[in-house]
Amino acid sequence: MIETTQVAKRFSQAQQSYTQQAIAQSQVAQRLDQLILAHVNFQMLQTGLEIGCGSGLFTKYMQQYPRLKQMYLNDLYPEVQQHFAQDLHVQWCIGDIEQIELPPALDGVFSCSALQWMKDIEQLSQNIHTALNSGGYFCFASYAEQNLKEIKALTGQGLDYKTCDQVVYLLERIGFDVLHSEQQGLELYFEHPSEVLRHIKATGVHATAQGFRWTKTSLNNFYTDYQRFKNQDSDHYTLTYHPIWIIARKK
Repeated sequence: MIETTQVAKRFSQAQQSYTQQAIAQSQVAQRLDQLILAHVNFQMLQTGLEIGCGSGLFTKYMQQYPRLKQMYLNDLYPEVQQHFAQDLHVQWCIGDIEQIELPPALDGVFSCSALQWMKDIEQLSQNIHTALNSGGYFCFASYAEQNLKEIKALTGQGLDYKTCDQVVYLLERIGFDVLHSEQQGLELYFEHPSEVLRHIKATGVHATAQGFRWTKTSLNNFYTDYQRFKNQDSDHYTLTYHPIWIIARKK
């Protein structure tokens, strides 16, 4: 099980490089925004909470949603506030979202590339269901079982992901109508395995490497073993992301 303090530390260290390096996460955020625009009734969306706002990759989309008058932003560490304008009218909910009390009477809860870190996504979804007004929306992008499969295969380090179908079933059992769900395999390409490691460090996703330490030998073995993930057509090395998108509404 991943320690929350470890996740906070890794993402805090990566916050200055995250926006530039988060290529996959940027695409995931853009698609989430497209789905929200297609499925959400903005006439009833006046209060919204974003879980895991980070440096504001998805927040910039939220700020443009019509009629959204009250925006709550959550993340693990207060340093994220430096990425936002001082005059931005938001209320901060700093802390572990699984431990702190959610704002009441929400019309929407949003999250992009954060929920995969939760220890108990079912309990959090239940808390969100309780905090939402009737007909309120729970819209998020997370990741499924093939995410960063190359890293897990070579190091044994990684999260235990739910499948997209498992997440849909979980939400429906709680009392959500799932209006839309989709998943996609997304590959990034790098010239050398060392660039793969730099990428995951720069985006904080190496927070899974709890207690894992590289040595010269293990690093060389990693570079050698990564040859199996070399794309023969492009002569580059692949790193796989497996995003899922869910648009759900409280019955």
